[in-house]
Amino acid sequence: MDERTPAYLSGHLAPVPDEIDAVDLPVTGALPAELVGRYFRNGPNPLPGEVSPHWFAGHGMLHGLRLRDGRAEWYRNRWVRTSRLDGVPPVDERGNRDLAAVTANTHVIEHAGRLLALVENGLPHEVGRELETVGPCDFGGRLTTAMTAHPKQDPVTGELHFFGYGVRPPYLTYHRLSAAGELELSLPVDVPGPTMMHDFAITEHHVVWLDLPVVFDMALVGRALPYRWDDDYGARIGVMAKDGGPVQWFEVESCYVFHVGNAREDAAGRVVLDAVRYDRTMWDGFWPTLGSGQEAVDTAAAGGTSTLHRWILDPASGSVAEERIDERGVEFPTLNDALVGRDNQYLYTVGERTIVKYDTRTGDGDEHDLGAGWHAGEAVFVLAADARGEDEGWLLSLVTNEDTTVPSELRVLDATDVKAGPVASVHLPRRVPTGFHGSWFPDA
Repeated sequence: MDERTPAYLSGHLAPVPDEIDAVDLPVTGALPAELVGRYFRNGPNPLPGEVSPHWFAGHGMLHGLRLRDGRAEWYRNRWVRTSRLDGVPPVDERGNRDLAAVTANTHVIEHAGRLLALVENGLPHEVGRELETVGPCDFGGRLTTAMTAHPKQDPVTGELHFFGYGVRPPYLTYHRLSAAGELELSLPVDVPGPTMMHDFAITEHHVVWLDLPVVFDMALVGRALPYRWDDDYGARIGVMAKDGGPVQWFEVESCYVFHVGNAREDAAGRVVLDAVRYDRTMWDGFWPTLGSGQEAVDTAAAGGTSTLHRWILDPASGSVAEERIDERGVEFPTLNDALVGRDNQYLYTVGERTIVKYDTRTGDGDEHDLGAGWHAGEAVFVLAADARGEDEGWLLSLVTNEDTTVPSELRVLDATDVKAGPVASVHLPRRVPTGFHGSWFPDA
């Protein structure tokens, strides 16, 4: 590659220059006949000739596959057509934030019949099932903050819990959508400064906040993403009732969390949180590689790994216990969504070239090695139609090779036996950049 090209615009991360459509994709193995629906995945993809200052800053691009009756009927990709894509700046002449002028590049979910492309610094954008952009969504004018890319849907009530963070007070605002998609609650949550809160968790009765020491710094504006680690900020986890009220804060060892696996309440009333943890050493090596002028995105070179970690928070005593679940470097934890906020046994994560299934009760992990040169995408769990066990279902992962001439694949694994490798691989007509998060949208 050109030595001036940032690593996040090269190799398996390199953007694609156009939108294409393809039909009747070749399949190795046998696609489960019950997979009838669409798999969409979001990620950053700058326009041709555009050099974004940070991996996280590229315009959102959705990649979609339509599966039905054991066939891969089509693949297509589309930019999320936000006003930012058309050149509208995120801040107007008066310094006011335009919440619709965003990249919408991080996730895509469904709630109350709407598909929403998400990014944490602005409004969601509604998209259609053919990947067309409908437009920004503020839930009837009621949403006046940004919306996290990691909302949590309660599997029992159907409510969608989420938050927005910003660089001006209130720094954090909690929101809740009804199962029907109405914004019914918005409450400020007191935190001491403009922390970068990427994710959070819910349990049956609580919201779990991550108030950690990566904060906005005005002095860094114009230099990639203006956030830095600040040890003076502190690190704490908060537990709050879902209807609001005071937050009980627990001081924890200094760390950062991009992605939560799950949280739950145990029989003793404690809150158990499983998430991927970064320490300061890992952060200092990892974060700069995502901005311009760095040579590699290499967690090994960062001097540490992001590992699956557990915090046990006891509201009765105010105590907190921490433990590392495993030594492997992993990210993008997922689970059976029917157990969000409830007791779960399994989490699915990805390593550099592996998909790892964890038994959270024992800490054991089984893995599928993709092979040299391949990079795993987030493994999305799809429950089997006749499932009786938590892990009876399929994992969908869009995998990409370092060789930019090699097309990507959608690999489908039996979640009960990830070591066995894929039951099917859909061969895409092009390389798809390694991206962020996606979802399965069944027809039914």
